[in-house]
Amino acid sequence: MAEVVAKTNIKKAKGYLYFLDKSGHVCRAEMSRAGRTKGKTKKEVVAKCGVKKVSGYLYFVDKKGNVSRAMMARGRKGGKKKAAHKKRAAPKKKAHHRKAAHKKKRM
Repeated sequence: MAEVVAKTNIKKAKGYLYFLDKSGHVCRAEMSRAGRTKGKTKKEVVAKCGVKKVSGYLYFVDKKGNVSRAMMARGRKGGKKKAAHKKRAAPKKKAHHRKAAHKKKRM
């Protein structure tokens, strides 16, 4: 699924986000967690590898610390999704009207 582009063997530290910058170098930035001040954090270059990016691929630092890429999922596979059938509403109960007992008046 993913292929290794550059072997860097970076040791990842907790609390940091690892990514590739525009020039293809591996950088890290402090993640937004409790106690950190809001706003932009400075990125720190961890390894200079100069990876040339190709469109249609997602580049990331894998678990082993190497730069890898995977093809991006674009669109849907298998055609259009069928619309779900609407459930029929339960039939409404008819109100039963009681016939009033008619009393005949005697005169």
